[in-house]
Amino acid sequence: MQPITTTAELAEFCKSLKGQSFVAVDTEFMRETTYWPKLCLIQIAAPNGAEATIDPMADGFDLNPLLDILRDEKILKVFHAARQDVEIFNNLGAMPRPLFDTQIAGMAAGFGEQIAYDALVRQMLKIEIDKSSRFTDWARRPLTDSQLSYALADVTHLAKLYPMLRQRLEKSGRLAWVEEEMAALTDPAMYDVDPENAWKRLKPRKHTAKYLAVFKAVAAWRERTAQQRDQPRGRILKDEAIDELAAQAPTDAGALDRLRGVPKGFSGSKFGPDLLAAIKEALKDPEGYAPKIERERGPQNAAAGAVVELLKVLLKARSEDAGVASKLIATVSDLEKIANDDQADVGALHGWRRDAFGADALKLKRGELALVLDGTRVRVVEVRRAPKAAAS
Repeated sequence: MQPITTTAELAEFCKSLKGQSFVAVDTEFMRETTYWPKLCLIQIAAPNGAEATIDPMADGFDLNPLLDILRDEKILKVFHAARQDVEIFNNLGAMPRPLFDTQIAGMAAGFGEQIAYDALVRQMLKIEIDKSSRFTDWARRPLTDSQLSYALADVTHLAKLYPMLRQRLEKSGRLAWVEEEMAALTDPAMYDVDPENAWKRLKPRKHTAKYLAVFKAVAAWRERTAQQRDQPRGRILKDEAIDELAAQAPTDAGALDRLRGVPKGFSGSKFGPDLLAAIKEALKDPEGYAPKIERERGPQNAAAGAVVELLKVLLKARSEDAGVASKLIATVSDLEKIANDDQADVGALHGWRRDAFGADALKLKRGELALVLDGTRVRVVEVRRAPKAAAS
């Protein structure tokens, strides 16, 4: 078994993919020591039996024939846990639309939270996957036959699994439930690497202009530095240090070295002067540079906190009743917003999520539903209120 290593071979293989209703796609990549994922292998399989492994590390290799397939909106692209694969192809200028993620689909089909690929294959195809090659060095050449067999099996199984899973969702009327989630996976904003937007991946703890300006500036500096040096963000500076830097706003080497979250001697390193310069620049106009963010409203009082806890129990009960992973219905942040506001703009109060959970969440808040422990299971029951006595 040999991977495709020339543009001519790839172009010929891609002819066999044109006109297919879908292709199953997977990648092997390395990212432990880099900012940018290093693409080591691509695997493709189609319902007509066309299948191949593709070596993007081969010299003089042009991936455009494959990228054109991924850009073809007449062909559905099937992945499992697609986010990092999509990020890689987006970086190559080929956002794979439309997309079907079997992990998300599995959550809607009753297979639990973020089901692993091998578990889904075991349950649906009754096949045990040999995982011995999973954590091998995919960047090392030549690849072994066992590595290539393992990699190709991922997509050949996926090509068999997808129609079964889709049929299951269609039969239960749940295919539309996951379409919104899958569309979000191909939103370019999810893969934005603009350093000025890096702060959005983090959680600022304060909302003053000075704090937010430094927070944004340090996050942007770290992102730029990580990209330029092709190193993981955490190797440049830990997330916790960004919060401490924003809170203390050091402007000289001494103040920088006194921070606990900053590595010892950081100010004297090649990073120190650039970081201090970024902080000073942000402090020239903190009001102008600070991002404008709306505070997330958590429980505003003890009663709201208790409502959130009740909503968690209701969510678990309703997700079990529906056979859907609770994460697909609502997040803790959604529950906090619902506890404070019946009109909260959250997904749990719209569409199928409202039918599955949101409407009952509002009824629970109004005292129209009760949670009853029946052995080891929680039941949701309607509360029948006694009619008010007529005035004499």
